Amino acid sequence: MPRWVWVPAALGAAFVLLPLVAIVARVDWGDFGSLITSESSRAAFALSLKTSAASTLACVVLGVPMAVVLARHEFPGLGVLRSLVLLPLVLPPVVGGLALLYTFGRRGLLGSELDALGVQVAFSTLAVVMAQTFVALPFLVVSLEGALRTAGERYEVVAASLGARPTTVLRRITLPLVLPGLASGAVLAFARSLGEFGATITFAGSLQGRTRTLPLEIYLQRETDPDAAVALALVLVVVAVLVIGFARTGRGAL
Repeated sequence: MPRWVWVPAALGAAFVLLPLVAIVARVDWGDFGSLITSESSRAAFALSLKTSAASTLACVVLGVPMAVVLARHEFPGLGVLRSLVLLPLVLPPVVGGLALLYTFGRRGLLGSELDALGVQVAFSTLAVVMAQTFVALPFLVVSLEGALRTAGERYEVVAASLGARPTTVLRRITLPLVLPGLASGAVLAFARSLGEFGATITFAGSLQGRTRTLPLEIYLQRETDPDAAVALALVLVVVAVLVIGFARTGRGAL
């Protein structure tokens, strides 16, 4: 490896780490406990964990079949379909929130029909889960599709030639082979859901106990209590680091 590579590598690491160091340096450690255990902070943190877990489950249920289709089938328009599936990766989250609002809001594409059935999606906890799923789903699909392509199809072909049904091949051969990729993708989806802000505030609003997740609480506290905002930001950073560390450890164990 050329020695000069260390210079931009060190600059990149510093660019990522120094802002985190600045947050740690800015924390009011004397009041840290009280800042992160206020009623609004605890409610926001609990809501974030619950909705992120729910959206991760939704990502697994929807993302696994999507990744299998993208990795195992060839048909006209596959490239376009892949681009559309991955679109939330590059869309500004607020645009995703608007798209969801104009689809499921009371006056949206499907909102009026849902409203007639007594189902109100926008500005509810369900809207938080949907917003998080919208932005996190591509992370799981990308991770799992890559794992499927790397694993290849030879074991699946052998199992099918021995008489195994397609569902059995998927359940007994395909998914166990790509389990590390699936676990990694699920953890990334959880981490992305936990940090989601733009789509959530646009589609779900900021109602304490119902839609105000931890990133929204940090944003609001920044205006009224900067010390609380910094303390909560540090909590979110620590949780994210633990989640990523768990993903790496779990993938290595698998």
